Amino acid sequence: MCPLLDNAQIKDAEPPVMDGTPRYIVMAALAAVSLVLLAGLWNMLRGSNPNLSQTLMRWRVGVQFLAIVIMMLLVYLLRP
Repeated sequence: MCPLLDNAQIKDAEPPVMDGTPRYIVMAALAAVSLVLLAGLWNMLRGSNPNLSQTLMRWRVGVQFLAIVIMMLLVYLLRP
């Protein structure tokens, strides 16, 4: 137990919840990063076109940056 809060304050405190659209936006961003990463790895392991692997890894970096920006924006906008 937290020494700074009593039981009444702990019971009344609402846990942080991210419901609805923001959750799906974050999940979509993470899925996009995962798909681009897996496509790049698959192409690299197949040993086909190295330029395509390089392009997919560059896309992954961009999509990953966008996913982080989206998450930080949601954290900023949805704070209590």
